[in-house]
Amino acid sequence: MPPIKVALAGATGNLGTPILDALLQSRVSVTVLSRTGGNSSKLARHPNLKIEEVDFESVQSLSKALQGIEVVVSCVSTLAIGSQNRLIDASVYAGVKRFIPAEFGMDSLNPLCMQLPVCVPKAATQKYLKDKTRQNPGFSWTGIANGLFLDWGMKVGFIINLKEHTAKLYNGGDVPFSATRLIDVAKAVLAVIHNQEQTANRLLYIHSAVVTQNQLIGYVKNIVGKQWQTSQKDTEELRKESLVALEKGDVMAAMDGFCVAASWNADYGCDFSGHLDNELLGLKLLDEEGLKALVASLLI
Repeated sequence: MPPIKVALAGATGNLGTPILDALLQSRVSVTVLSRTGGNSSKLARHPNLKIEEVDFESVQSLSKALQGIEVVVSCVSTLAIGSQNRLIDASVYAGVKRFIPAEFGMDSLNPLCMQLPVCVPKAATQKYLKDKTRQNPGFSWTGIANGLFLDWGMKVGFIINLKEHTAKLYNGGDVPFSATRLIDVAKAVLAVIHNQEQTANRLLYIHSAVVTQNQLIGYVKNIVGKQWQTSQKDTEELRKESLVALEKGDVMAAMDGFCVAASWNADYGCDFSGHLDNELLGLKLLDEEGLKALVASLLI
């Protein structure tokens, strides 16, 4: 059988990079959609990789690049999540079978999450996809909610700061939250591509583990023996501060704050344990030893 043809938008980002690697390793034929004048041309050459420069504001430009493509994976940035409609329209026009939106993160079906400005465009994109699916029987979509990026979140200090041994503990630091390694998110995308019938037209929930901030800090202390400096922050207070920041035009800081509000407050459904789709997608959970090994690998 010929390889499945997949188009990937946002291939050079934090998530797009491991997804691209996983696609190429699985011998999927990949077309990277690169903004005209973008940096995708710097990607290493691969026999199964094709780069198409497109105008993301033009359905005509996008649909031309998507001819023959079966699956589109969108890994566009947080600030571009609300502008996926043209890519969706182009996918429908080109005969794409499955669209995987830039959903990756919180539970966008949770009523409280849906009210957060960072999640509003995700909900709108889902509605748009549902409308397109009803109008076009050959078209379908799959969203993936993975909580926080576990390894990336520790690397950059979003969950805890491994380099400085500091952490801002949200709601005490003992709130269990779902978190997923980037490689596991990539595996989930691959599983959707190869299992389209059972994953159609729904939001899937995955995680590598459910952890707490204090649990992760404890692992680090056992490995390196250093004391940590921590501060406390209430997520509801941060949510209100983020609304103010958004009004002042500090959009990225506001969006980060909204992500925190959804990630460390049980009312926002930050623990996916009760409705996981790991088994459907063939994803294994990290046990405690696996978590410790992950933390140790990030300290090197």
